[in-house]
Amino acid sequence: MAAKVGGKSGGKFDLGQNSDMNVTPFVDVMLVLLIIFMVSIPAATVSIKLDLPPAIPPPPGTIVKEPTLINIQRGQRIFIGETATSLERLTGDLSLQLQRDDPAVPVTEQRVYIRGDRDVLYGDFMAVMNTLQGNGFYQVALINEEL
Repeated sequence: MAAKVGGKSGGKFDLGQNSDMNVTPFVDVMLVLLIIFMVSIPAATVSIKLDLPPAIPPPPGTIVKEPTLINIQRGQRIFIGETATSLERLTGDLSLQLQRDDPAVPVTEQRVYIRGDRDVLYGDFMAVMNTLQGNGFYQVALINEEL
């Protein structure tokens, strides 16, 4: 607590009123909180384990398989690679394409990449996503492009 000692407002024992805020307890509490956070945060970041695969490039001469890409354009125009399709024929055409690319793996377990143009409506994009998931295609990755 702060007190006003002496002054012209009164007698020898008149302390008067002090309207200044005492910030000493506030600073004490903030320093204690700062120390607590400084001690606890490094322990939380050290305990996170990540098992990342090593960055090993494919051997020279290896042909890398191109991913299957679904491109959605404005007006519900849908393309699988370069081939045009519609929402009703999407899963059938996609199954044929995936079967041709890798016949050893079931078509619903292969990864499919989806790219939507900037001016595609959200409802059109979600219609494609829902159609794929409704037919068992859960290995779906989204592609974004930087501006």
